[in-house]
Amino acid sequence: MATLTQAMKDMIATQQCFIGTAAADGMPNIAPKRSTRVLSDDSLIFTEGTGGITYANIKRGSKVAVAVVNREILDGYRIIGTPELQETGELYEMAVSMSAKMGMPKPIAVVVIHVTEIHSLKPGPMAGKKIG
Repeated sequence: MATLTQAMKDMIATQQCFIGTAAADGMPNIAPKRSTRVLSDDSLIFTEGTGGITYANIKRGSKVAVAVVNREILDGYRIIGTPELQETGELYEMAVSMSAKMGMPKPIAVVVIHVTEIHSLKPGPMAGKKIG
């Protein structure tokens, strides 16, 4: 497992995250998930509301990549992880409650991403390099 720094957590909390997955035939998919947030020092979570390609790829066993960038400061991260679908339980019920408060439909699932690698997306000599 890799550990998220406070700077990474702050960026995830304030910037749009994009989730990348792959289909069984290798076809890549990327989708914005505005519900992406930090769950712990080594995991992220997002609410799956549409049940589309991202959900299907994760159900099939795809790993995920999360990209988050702050264009104002020219910095960002690619976070690689193993997803865990939760369609019942405490985290799911919290997501249901949160969605209801925001006037959103009931989510299909929550996805916990167990972070395994972190790469820099900051321009310069460390661009794309593993940092965690």
